[in-house]
Amino acid sequence: MARAGRPKQQERPPALPPEQRTVGQLVAESIRLYGARFARALPLGLVVAAVNQLSLGLEREETTAVLVLAAPAFTGAFAYASLLVDERRAGLRSWIVGLGVGTLVFLPAALLFPWFALAGVLWLALLGLSVPAAMLEGTSFLGSLRRGLALGRADYVHAAGSLATLVILFVLARLGLALLLESQADNTVRVAIFLADAVLAPIVFLGSALLYVDQDARLRSPRRRRRRKERDADLSHADDAHGEGRPDAAREPRSTA
Repeated sequence: MARAGRPKQQERPPALPPEQRTVGQLVAESIRLYGARFARALPLGLVVAAVNQLSLGLEREETTAVLVLAAPAFTGAFAYASLLVDERRAGLRSWIVGLGVGTLVFLPAALLFPWFALAGVLWLALLGLSVPAAMLEGTSFLGSLRRGLALGRADYVHAAGSLATLVILFVLARLGLALLLESQADNTVRVAIFLADAVLAPIVFLGSALLYVDQDARLRSPRRRRRRKERDADLSHADDAHGEGRPDAAREPRSTA
């Protein structure tokens, strides 16, 4: 009697292009990229782990002060992640502009995170992409801010949803990994949290850098340009209809018999 064949393994669906990538695919691509460049991406987690060690056990006001002081460090990590995703190097001018712009943008988020983290995420979704714009496009200080705002507004729902998902996944996975390390090994809570931060935090930076690719593709997509032209044409027609000229046919006086 013939042996029944093994069921065929389902093939992985092809990845969507960046302009159509969903939040779930962005997270999956971030994890895949992290695995492919683990050694070079690991320093990103050390930045978060060190800052979190400084803020453990502090009050909210003190935690806010630590985050404000760490703004240049977080910005530097994000700038490095942008170069890591694009496999590119940046000059000194781009680093200076990127660190300056990123520090300025991150300061309001640092003030919001200990009190209302979602507000900080929404703010970074709007202007946070100024950092990869400065690193990858070589824009000026004001040009980076304008470019970051344009990228954030290209598809703000996708930007905010992606950053929020990355942060939530990081917090949940960090909590679970810290509890696992604390229960399975003879480690203190601080060591467990440090290891969890160091391993998981790079996904947040890499995913945020990939978000720049998505938003840039959405901004350049012909479909978006076509919609913008149609919207401008509709507004132009509306202005013409309310301007001077021939009255509407429905309002013209009818000739009497």
